[in-house]
Amino acid sequence: MLDRFDGVEAQVLGLSVDSVPCLQAWSDSLDGISFPLLSDFYPHGKYAQTYGVLRPEGISERAIFVIDKKGVIRFARVYDIDELPDNEELFRVLYELEPVLAEQMRLRDEEHVRLNTEPQDDVVLYCTPWCSDCRKAREFLQAKNIPYREVDISRDRAAAERVRLWTGGYETTPTFKVHGEVLIEFDEQRLSQALGIEP
Repeated sequence: MLDRFDGVEAQVLGLSVDSVPCLQAWSDSLDGISFPLLSDFYPHGKYAQTYGVLRPEGISERAIFVIDKKGVIRFARVYDIDELPDNEELFRVLYELEPVLAEQMRLRDEEHVRLNTEPQDDVVLYCTPWCSDCRKAREFLQAKNIPYREVDISRDRAAAERVRLWTGGYETTPTFKVHGEVLIEFDEQRLSQALGIEP
């Protein structure tokens, strides 16, 4: 995600009340992630509690905070457990902190979208590394011997923009394009119908 912000003094950190081995296993299951993970395990949930996101039962909310260079919280939001944070929302906050760079990035993004054409494969799977339904969709396509192209929208921002256009502004994954038809989210019945196969 941060490769979009060359020159910004920003660092993404993941914080969880889980232990270090648990976080390592989670990261490994995603084939690694691009930012550090911190364990708020002992004293259990100390920092989650400080930020007001530790539940009484000892688990933390899914939340994102953006803190500026002076240590002031500039953005805070708690998400439903099934809701994925919207990268564009974070980009807007970072742009506000770096307004000159924001215009440079906007122009670069426009050029990137213009130069990066949409894949023309019969079946394209738009996904993210952390999406559990993406893994199910991948397993389904492989089990049915369906050739497909996989596009990681967390790294390909032009692809992410296409997905937002199709989904009404959200980076919903998995999103499929099957013979020109867009399918949002993994629905085995609908996907099978679009592919012309038995579920």
